[in-house]
Amino acid sequence: MRIAIRGGRVIDPAQQLDTVTDLFIAAGRIAGIGEPPADFVAEQLIDATGRIVCPGLIDLCARLREPGQEHKATIASEARAAAAGGITTVVCPPDTDPVIDEPAVVELIRRRAKAAGQTRVLTLGALTHRLRGEHLAEMAALRDAGCLGVSDGGRTIASSRVLRRALEYAATFNLTVFLTPLDPELGQGLAHEGQVATRLGLSGIPVAAETGIIARDLELIRDLGVRVHFGRLSSARAVELVARARADGLPVSADTAIHHLHLSEIDLSGFDSRCHLRPPLRGLRDLEALRAGLASGVLGALCSDHQPHEPDAKQAPFGDTEPGLSGLETLLALSLRLARDGVLPLSTLLERLTCGPARILGLDSGHLGIGASADVCIFDPDAEWRLTPDTLRSQGQNSPFLGWSLQGQVTHTLFEGRLVYARDAHD
Repeated sequence: MRIAIRGGRVIDPAQQLDTVTDLFIAAGRIAGIGEPPADFVAEQLIDATGRIVCPGLIDLCARLREPGQEHKATIASEARAAAAGGITTVVCPPDTDPVIDEPAVVELIRRRAKAAGQTRVLTLGALTHRLRGEHLAEMAALRDAGCLGVSDGGRTIASSRVLRRALEYAATFNLTVFLTPLDPELGQGLAHEGQVATRLGLSGIPVAAETGIIARDLELIRDLGVRVHFGRLSSARAVELVARARADGLPVSADTAIHHLHLSEIDLSGFDSRCHLRPPLRGLRDLEALRAGLASGVLGALCSDHQPHEPDAKQAPFGDTEPGLSGLETLLALSLRLARDGVLPLSTLLERLTCGPARILGLDSGHLGIGASADVCIFDPDAEWRLTPDTLRSQGQNSPFLGWSLQGQVTHTLFEGRLVYARDAHD
């Protein structure tokens, strides 16, 4: 299919491109920018006048719930949600059921993602067998099966001895290790340890539950030189630790989830279970520090930390609900709000959603260079819409942003040169 995207404002942070021009796609690849290749005849025209054309978004953490929890969501349902959100690549952590600790599970996810055909699903292999933090997984086999890295799957390894061995093993195979810093003992609470949690009678999770683990991990990284990415940071002190480590030359990177840049512990008032998250929403000072860390580049990527749930998982007393929110379809709109608030320029923001995550994954993607896969997001930056259950395509309806008025809406998503979402066709 040969497609011409006409008159859009093309922003490609990887090429420092920001201009109104045309984009041409052929055989699933970017065939030209500005001028079409010789003998190019478009089979489909997309009018992008007044809209922004950028690389498809890359989400570093999205739980698709399949295999094992299909009552919450499936790869097919969440692939549709990703396409509606302009996301063309999602990274699936290994905490599926069964755990991604053997090649057969990697192949299962790959087949079902291919059948869905609306977004690229990349997998992270388990760092330890069954994610139990006791015995190392077969990392070489997982790498050969297609895993881009290995991860603790959100279940921090308590044993420093086991973690050191795992990091050594990963370094042997040149694998990036994706870690979630949350002490398994200190992190057993329900909310950020502070005045709000005390007033509501909720057990607290101190900042030290995050920073203590990061400090330990950084010392191991300093000894071993392994590449490590810290996912979903939530505190000001964590940003400081990662900034110092990067200044010291350690091979570390980090991201944060978009909701931590818009919500804080104050939003727990009323025991809103949609704000029951892990890591928890923290204080306003932490929110501002995360925003500053994203702007400075200490945090090299934004993610959705997508965790869809069935209604029963959230309709209970706060302490009995499951943590997590559905975030694929709000990632872009909530991110654009940061640019409008002056937190960082639009081009820099899009970098944190496209080539920034690609760089962390070690991929040559997230850009619109000639010959690149035609993964493209087109959005109307001025379109205003209200998030309601009816507007969500995710099987999970658990979003604390329901009822919010948002600005910036995806109109088209192309994945490998195929139009997989068009707003007018779905509304």
